[in-house]
Amino acid sequence: MKFKKIFISIKKRILDYLKRRPHRSFCFTRRRDYTRSLELPGYIAFTLYVQKILWKNRKIFILVAILYAILTAMLVGIASQDIYSVLADLLKVTGSNVFVGNWGRIGEASVLYLSAITGGLSENLTEVQQVYAGLITLLTWLTSVWLLRNILAGHKVKMRDGLYSAGSPIVSTFAVALILLIQLIPLALALIGYGAASTTILLSGGVEAMLFWIAAGLLSVLSLYLVTGTIFALIIVTLPGMYPMRAIKASGDLVIGRRMRILFRLLWMMLVELIAWAFIVIPIVLLDSWIKGLWPAIGEVPIVPFVLLLLSALTIVWTSSYIYLLYRKVIDDDSEPA
Repeated sequence: MKFKKIFISIKKRILDYLKRRPHRSFCFTRRRDYTRSLELPGYIAFTLYVQKILWKNRKIFILVAILYAILTAMLVGIASQDIYSVLADLLKVTGSNVFVGNWGRIGEASVLYLSAITGGLSENLTEVQQVYAGLITLLTWLTSVWLLRNILAGHKVKMRDGLYSAGSPIVSTFAVALILLIQLIPLALALIGYGAASTTILLSGGVEAMLFWIAAGLLSVLSLYLVTGTIFALIIVTLPGMYPMRAIKASGDLVIGRRMRILFRLLWMMLVELIAWAFIVIPIVLLDSWIKGLWPAIGEVPIVPFVLLLLSALTIVWTSSYIYLLYRKVIDDDSEPA
């Protein structure tokens, strides 16, 4: 009898899953069967909508970003000023090389710029510092989501309320974040493979290079597919009484028939952040180099690392707000899965 109950329970779960997910692997689905409504503003309009809400409540969210920067500086530390002098020198040379066609220098500066905004130029962190960095990022995410949820509900809140109330689902949020990292493993393998093949297979070209790009592309698509179905779980898991796997299931059901549109929105978000970093970081790096050339006495003042730290904090707040508001727009459309 016990095995029979287990079998019935498993069968029920499978039937429920098939009902919620009408698509079948390696089977053609007609267009009329997968079209699912999703009314969203345009890319620029939605970005301005997010910016408008944050600007309206700028005091509280700026305080959250400043607190993140202070905690990170105290517990994790900031990078040395010296490592950014290389980026400043390359940016100077790049400006003159654009007109003479020296694209190698331009590409080198671009790589260093991407390394700077992703933390690649920072000093190696210890295991304890990495744990602190992860916890601070999670707390900033949870606080931003909690504040935004209550602000949209019409409640008057303070940053103190968010700090004291938002941390309760940190364990379940960490579990979802861990699953999200696991889903990024195929993309990480593609990047590792690119690093290994860039000096051998890709230089030789031919069939080997073509096969590599096909494999790397499939791995990247797999990660994007999985992450798009899980990203909203980071929001859903903050609801009272929500468990990680239930949040992941609900998030997956929410994006059925909408995955590509949601993915394009997330890619647009990253593009906006990349452009914003370029417009802010590059002038500051060049200005910092110019000022310190005039006053060598302040050469050791870590101006650029502090700016990057604060900009990172603002990026986390903006990212969490963008994803939360996108989630709200998606759940407003309660159409059946397609």
